[in-house]
Amino acid sequence: MERAKLDIWVGIFVILGIAAMFGLATKVGNLTSNSIKETYQVFANFENIGGLKPRAAVKAAGVVVGRVDSIVFDTEAYHAVVKIKVDTRYIFPKDTFANIYTAGLLGEQYIGLEAGGDLENLEDGDLITQTQDAVVLEKLISQFLYNKAAEED
Repeated sequence: MERAKLDIWVGIFVILGIAAMFGLATKVGNLTSNSIKETYQVFANFENIGGLKPRAAVKAAGVVVGRVDSIVFDTEAYHAVVKIKVDTRYIFPKDTFANIYTAGLLGEQYIGLEAGGDLENLEDGDLITQTQDAVVLEKLISQFLYNKAAEED
């Protein structure tokens, strides 16, 4: 009887452990925390998005103001078109900057919006024209090595 009781307790702890891992995975994957209700969409073009993924956070001053809705490749202009859904509570000027940043130890990437000073605001369907691509570590290293090799010649 004691053995059966011990097996039941071990089973309960295993199930709790699996549930905790599932909760952690959804938190890390941005599958929870959806407090954004009504949104308007804007677009931004990037030459290199790095590891940016749909559902990535869109932040302004560290506050989540939206989410990346989708990312597609424009075959005519050869750049990535990112559709961003911004909460209607937050209004940004037309000359807002959209930058791709990396946060955390896991290297999660997000879009940071930096408001400009234009008097007109972004509206549904507008394009953010001022963007900065993701910093790709491999590209920086190769540029550094290339420059060092060029100095030696």
